[in-house]
Amino acid sequence: MLGSVLSGLSKPPQGFQPPGTDIFDYTKSCLIGHGSYCVTKVTFLMLASFVLIGILFLLAFRRPRIVPRGLQNVLESIIEFIRNGIVVEVMGPDGLPFLPFLSTIFLFVFVNNIFSIIPGIQFPPTARIAIPFFLAIVVWFVFNIVGIVKQGGWHYLRNELFPQGLPRWLYPFMAVIEFVVVFVFRPVTLALRLLGNMLAGHLMLAVLFTLTWYLQWKAITIPIAVGSFTLGVFITALEVLVAVLQAYIFTILTAVYIGEAIHGQH
Repeated sequence: MLGSVLSGLSKPPQGFQPPGTDIFDYTKSCLIGHGSYCVTKVTFLMLASFVLIGILFLLAFRRPRIVPRGLQNVLESIIEFIRNGIVVEVMGPDGLPFLPFLSTIFLFVFVNNIFSIIPGIQFPPTARIAIPFFLAIVVWFVFNIVGIVKQGGWHYLRNELFPQGLPRWLYPFMAVIEFVVVFVFRPVTLALRLLGNMLAGHLMLAVLFTLTWYLQWKAITIPIAVGSFTLGVFITALEVLVAVLQAYIFTILTAVYIGEAIHGQH
């Protein structure tokens, strides 16, 4: 993305035009195909993340070792972290069957987040609203189906809408509030949290590096350009932490919702 923003600035620009949210719009630029069969950069990167994750696992475990080394050790460490730090910690032993699902969520979100700082790509697909909301809808279906299967339809609905120990006269009010919180706000906030963080970070990087390019044309503004570039480099490093943190938050909240669906509210 940054390359496309700066590509048109081959000479000193007249007036600084900061990039806006239009830099996230790839709907009109097809990499492959056209019309209804258009594969945009966002679609391509999303599909590429699946392929990349698959290739990494194939390379890591084609000849698995009892004492892991290299790529196998890295991936096993990630899975072990998800198993012990998220699944067992949040859901207990009953959550272990969901380890593959939660590992997939974590790795998919992380890879698509980290695309934001990869040279030549520099765009996180998770900054497009469709992908976080699609993931949130998948999570919504999973935890509701799990709740119905584990608790039974009526018991699951009752446990979610009527917290234990609540006076009966509050049931009508709490039922509406809990319904909105559990069945509407959960997927919405899950998606918006990921979207907002990745969109804000990417937009900040675009502004800083575009400003650096603009200010470096005049000697008097070069010190400011250096400061803008330095801050951009710092934010880029910070984006690595944000990419990991947002993948972790999305995954652990998914585990919380599924764990609550398995065990019910206590």
